[in-house]
Amino acid sequence: MASAVVVLDNGAYTAKVGVANQEEPRVVPNCIMKAKSERRRAFVGNQIEDCLDTSALFYILAFQRGYLLNWETQKTVWDYIFSKEGIGCSLDNRSIVVTEPQMNFPSVQEAMLEMLFEQFDVAGVYKTTAADLAAFNYVADSKERITMQTLNCIIIDVGYSFTHIVPFVLGRRVLEGIRRIDVGGKALTNHLKELISYRQLNMMDESHVVNQIKEDVCFVAEDFKEAMRVHQCEQKRKEVAVDYVLPDFTTNKRGYVRIPGQPRMDEETMQTVPLCNERFTVPELLFNPSNIGIKQVGIPEAVVDCLKACPWRAHRELLLNILIVGGSAQFPGFLPRLKKDLRALVPHDLEVSYICPKDPVRYAWYGGRKVAKSANFEELVYTRDEYEEFGVHGINRR
Repeated sequence: MASAVVVLDNGAYTAKVGVANQEEPRVVPNCIMKAKSERRRAFVGNQIEDCLDTSALFYILAFQRGYLLNWETQKTVWDYIFSKEGIGCSLDNRSIVVTEPQMNFPSVQEAMLEMLFEQFDVAGVYKTTAADLAAFNYVADSKERITMQTLNCIIIDVGYSFTHIVPFVLGRRVLEGIRRIDVGGKALTNHLKELISYRQLNMMDESHVVNQIKEDVCFVAEDFKEAMRVHQCEQKRKEVAVDYVLPDFTTNKRGYVRIPGQPRMDEETMQTVPLCNERFTVPELLFNPSNIGIKQVGIPEAVVDCLKACPWRAHRELLLNILIVGGSAQFPGFLPRLKKDLRALVPHDLEVSYICPKDPVRYAWYGGRKVAKSANFEELVYTRDEYEEFGVHGINRR
């Protein structure tokens, strides 16, 4: 039954998880965190909300360089997720829809299957990628205008460790067309840490706070060269420059942008970080990774390169159906800049159109929920009986 199926979009930064009959998933940090203020306790997932002082937070991540390698950490997080404190149910005798990275290593796939069957006693596993689930959700949202058999689209997944460009032609992934850029949310946060630490205040140990700063103030400049003239014009500088009030973890657990002329109580005594061109030079890495020495092209050029591996007859529809998901796609100005840069790279007789859902972070999970409710879901699941007969290698025969 679909109601018994658990859907887990197991991302490198957060895990989106819930039972298929729920409307919304829980978003859980996919890591273990330790704080200086409470050295004896490790915070797993959403337990970090109980921590009063999250300064100098130390992360123990399950994913390294975009792949699931720290199995001890992952098991600890999954134990928390599938408990009363997490989603309120275990995986015992339930089927699970679980995501993995693009081009995942066979050894990692096998270790995940073994953990799910041997340690979590699942009844069955449907292993897929976030891009596949996003594509399925896109088809479902089209209200029968598109079917999986006729789907031609490009998924741009701007994730934590990587950005993936994944083309689908007639409902199938074109493996030769998948492109990966080694820039995601993690690289942006680390770059902002270095800029602030070099120019203003040492925040190299403050990944949690700097990530909040990135989310609160960063944006994508539509014309980067023009935006860099901010220091030549006082008026432009006033429009871009902000003072970010850092959290003190007594009255404020999260920082905020100071509003001129509207001071808050005790604001004058609180520590601030002035920010100007950092606001747009950090997200610029998604379009120019070479700015920090990564010898790769940006997202628009990767999309064009991905098209070269697809049948030319599908190019028109592919460019009309570009679906953007992932947390780092939420920067203000991201869509206009991407459209402007891509428009300049593709033939003039081809239109370019984007679809960016209201919630790009949970979009793949919604697709997983719809897969779990589909009529042929039971045919997709690798069951416990098959696992006991064929082992971890049997799933690749499907």
